[in-house]
Amino acid sequence: MKRAIISDIHSNLEALQAVLTDIRANGIQEIYCLGDIVGYGPNPRECVDLVMNCKVCLLGNHDQGALFDPEGFNVGAERAIFWTREQLEDVNSTSPSAFKRWDFLGERPRVHKEGTIIYVHGSIRNPLNEYVFPEDIYQQSKMEKIFSMIEWISFQGHTHVPGVFTEALEFFSPEELENQEFPLDESQKLMINVGSVGQPRDGDRRACYVIQEDNLVRFRRVEYPAEITQQKIHAIPELDNRLGDRLLEGR
Repeated sequence: MKRAIISDIHSNLEALQAVLTDIRANGIQEIYCLGDIVGYGPNPRECVDLVMNCKVCLLGNHDQGALFDPEGFNVGAERAIFWTREQLEDVNSTSPSAFKRWDFLGERPRVHKEGTIIYVHGSIRNPLNEYVFPEDIYQQSKMEKIFSMIEWISFQGHTHVPGVFTEALEFFSPEELENQEFPLDESQKLMINVGSVGQPRDGDRRACYVIQEDNLVRFRRVEYPAEITQQKIHAIPELDNRLGDRLLEGR
């Protein structure tokens, strides 16, 4: 078994295209997406169209915000999601693609489970909205409650910060891992954050995703022309310039 796991694309077409190219270069056919296809970025329709080809795709909180009313979003994120909704509605087009995109997003599950491995956007406790940050290893009660629900491994996104959480309350960033790989031991429960394709927030501007194999996970970082995405965002009045600027900072 060998698959790619992507998350948090956020309408960043340049990053998604670069990651898909890297996935193909690694000979991987099977792709799982953990949600947040849209939001923040300038190309929601194109990103949804590409992600439709994934074997598994989950619902993210920004995807839900585009379908319904956004809850708990800051002003910039809320403006972006309302603009995104307009693009997806494509009211000036009679193309069936608009309806196909809405149907696709509306049919996304919140959880995908395969044996003792679970795939979510946020956490197993709250698949859509709960953040699990690296500093949460110091929140013993929170982490113990989440790990008590995990049978073996939980793959997740949402924070845009990649890394591995262990049941012993440790967190390892990809840079701390030899060859950016972490071995999978059936006796050790893990939460694995796959990072963000379209808006990394760990100080590394490169797109991030994970390759899952039978006995390990490998983090991959992929260069992409973030300046192009930034320029597109700056050209759209409804999108805050900061959403483009932060792409160059990885924050």
